[in-house]
This record gives sequence, C-alpha cells and structure tokens, in this order.
Amino acid sequence: MLPAMLPTVHPAPHRVAVLALDHFASLDLGIPGQVFLAARNRGALYEVVTCSPGGRPVRTRAGYRVLPDHDLDVLATAHTVVVPGIYDGRALTDGTLDEEVREALRAAAPRARLISICTGAFVLAAAGLLDGRPATTHWRNAAAFRALFPRVRLDPDVLFIDDGDVLTSAGVAAGIDLCLHVVRRDHGTDVANRTARRCVTPPFREGGQAQYIERPLPDPAGTTTAPTRTWMLEHLEEPVNLTALAAHARMSVRTFTRRFREETGLSPARWLAGQRVAHARRLLETTDLPVDAIARKAGFGSAVSLRQHLNAAVGVSPLAYRQTFRTPAALS
Repeated sequence: MLPAMLPTVHPAPHRVAVLALDHFASLDLGIPGQVFLAARNRGALYEVVTCSPGGRPVRTRAGYRVLPDHDLDVLATAHTVVVPGIYDGRALTDGTLDEEVREALRAAAPRARLISICTGAFVLAAAGLLDGRPATTHWRNAAAFRALFPRVRLDPDVLFIDDGDVLTSAGVAAGIDLCLHVVRRDHGTDVANRTARRCVTPPFREGGQAQYIERPLPDPAGTTTAPTRTWMLEHLEEPVNLTALAAHARMSVRTFTRRFREETGLSPARWLAGQRVAHARRLLETTDLPVDAIARKAGFGSAVSLRQHLNAAVGVSPLAYRQTFRTPAALS
C-alpha cells in the first residue's frame, strides 16, 4: 500500500500595504498591485491591501476618489509598506504629517520594509524615517525636498535607491522599476523577469540610471546605438572595447559614447557591467554551473571579477547568492 501523499504547504503571501493619502498620484497607487500581484511562482507571492486614514475615501487630481478597504491599522500587519506619490498636502508644503499617519508609519518601520514612489518620499521624510539615509524623489521636487528635509542624503539623479529596509524611487515608471527590483531581491531574476513580461515592461533598469535622459530627435540617418546594444547582449561572454563598439555602430568613439548615454542614461561600460551582472544572477539562480563557468559566460573572465561585481551590486558573494535562491522557501 502506497503511503498517502502529504499536501504541499506554501508559505503565506508577503503582505504589501499601500498607504493612500489625499491628492495621490493615480498611477503610483496602482503600481504595487499591478507588479506584486503579477509575481507568481507556483502560487501568489504577495498579497496587496490598500489603506487610508480612517479608511476614508481619498482624492486624486485626476477627478475621482478611491475608497480603500482598510484603515491604518492594517499597517501593523504588513511586511512591506508602500507610499505612493502625492501632488498636495502638508508633507509637500511644510514637511509635516497628520499625527495619525506619522505614528502609524513610525510604528510600522521597525519590522516592515518601507517603499516610496515619487513624492511619497516626502511622506517618509516627514515621518522622520529618512533622516541620515540616502533617498531619491522626482527630480523636479529636489530643491523643495532639500529645503524641507536637509538631514536626508538626497540623490535626485537616480531611478531608485535601495537602502535595505527603506527604498525610494523617482516618478511614475521608476516606481515600476523599484517594485520589480523588490521582486528580484525577494525571489530572484527568473520570477522578476516573468513578472515584467506579465506587465509588458522592461525587466531591468539599473537603480543608478539617470532619471532625466535627453532624447534628441534622431538625425536624418536614424542613427541609434540600439543594434549595438543588442549585439552586446548576444556576446556578453566576449571581451569588447569602446573602439570596437563604436565601429559596430558605425560612429566615432565620441559620438557613440554621447549617443549611448543619451539613450540609456549610462556609459557603455556601466551598462554592459549591469547586463553582465543580471545574466550572472540568472545563471546562479537557475543552473548548477560552477562559479568559474558562470563568470566566463557572463563576460567577467574570472570568479574574482564576478565576486567583486556581484558584491558591489547586491552585497553578497556568488555562492551566498545562489544559496539564497536554492532554499525551499524561494522555490515554493
């Protein structure tokens, strides 16, 4: 007689609480639900709930109201708290918050991960949760932010900043990048890439990429570095230099470098390093290849070089990274 099969037990989904305040940015409010609920691996990985002070309706500048299902008490049960951007309110004008909101955020902070999108950083800063920490917000609000919160180490030139338990992003699409980054951090590159495909969005933009990328009108020849970027992705394991890349794009080195930065916000070397790290992470998560072989396939040449780049990107060694994504919890 065969033994009875035990039912598979999946861990409870990670609870994400989205804090909606008056004058919220419409798209920002929807991003966490869209991205985190799209993240699946043999079942839901996240639960998303939305709250407001008193569970009351909150208004958007787009001409409608939203009635959340929860009040601020739900923040006490959240593993992650997301604060979308706002267009108006005391946090933007004088750097203060209603006491109820301030205390709820401060009570959640010691045990929950905090995320802000766009001007949601003003809310976290007004609660005193960004003092002495690196953070970002929309570049247009940088001067106002610095005036209100001089103790925050603001960097308005990046898409998002991951400071461990507190993460902040620039406006709108950067919030999508940050949420995908969180999925990647929690569950690995493969899950994050599948989530991005479900959301029909690019799977990876480096957090340090510039917020404001000039996109001049193309010249009559329609010259772009896109074909060369595609070639670079197809030849990650091969050594390349700037002269060869410029020749592939049929440009001078100076023109190629300028165009590349205009189109990606990064230098060719930095962009390539980011793509190589992303490829190495995927191989560490999904294959049993030795670290030396992964280093070669990703274009780093040696395990030492891969270790240095991966540690700079995510703060761990290749073996520690692989072990993280080979645990039963990660595979469930």
